[in-house]
Amino acid sequence: MQPIRSVLFALVLSLMSGCGALNAISDASTPMDAYTLSPVGAGTAAAPGSRHLVVELPSSAGALASDRILIKPVPFQAQYLPDGNWSEPAPALVQSLLVTSFQNTGGFRLVGRTGAGLMPDYTLMTELQEFHAEPTGTSPAQLTIRISAMMTLIRESDRHIAASRRFTATAVAPSDDTNTLVRGFDSAMQTILHEAVTWTRAQAR
Repeated sequence: MQPIRSVLFALVLSLMSGCGALNAISDASTPMDAYTLSPVGAGTAAAPGSRHLVVELPSSAGALASDRILIKPVPFQAQYLPDGNWSEPAPALVQSLLVTSFQNTGGFRLVGRTGAGLMPDYTLMTELQEFHAEPTGTSPAQLTIRISAMMTLIRESDRHIAASRRFTATAVAPSDDTNTLVRGFDSAMQTILHEAVTWTRAQAR
């Protein structure tokens, strides 16, 4: 009888393992809600200008080169929000926001992306350094949003650096609810975009 019981026990474990695998596959195939952020609106539009600007796709570290919403429980640990993601990978999202913000606010005759066929006067290069949420330390559910980007403006006439600056912004999400968290990202990104647009227009003269 002992061998039979052993076989039955192994069969039960096998079935339980199979159910776990099926559940994992089912969870992985469940679509997540997709989120995006807001560009700067047209309320602060400047004169059109005569310069052409190309906004290159930002570079980023591996953990940021994803459409997942990054959470850092501790400085050296990277996790992702389980029930939501960005509408496109974070570098592409930031590029889209920059392009639309420049188009909305004026100051350039044309604004586009790399490969769009433009012969630019200036190229804006960006390194996305931080784009995550982390605990504040005062409340487990309260999170601080951190966005940081190094931007370099290249003058295409001689390929020299016209200017370079690091932009940093933070915002507080009072809870870890996904919608609240995304609103925090949007608030911090608005600060970055407003400052980047104003700075770039001032340098590209």
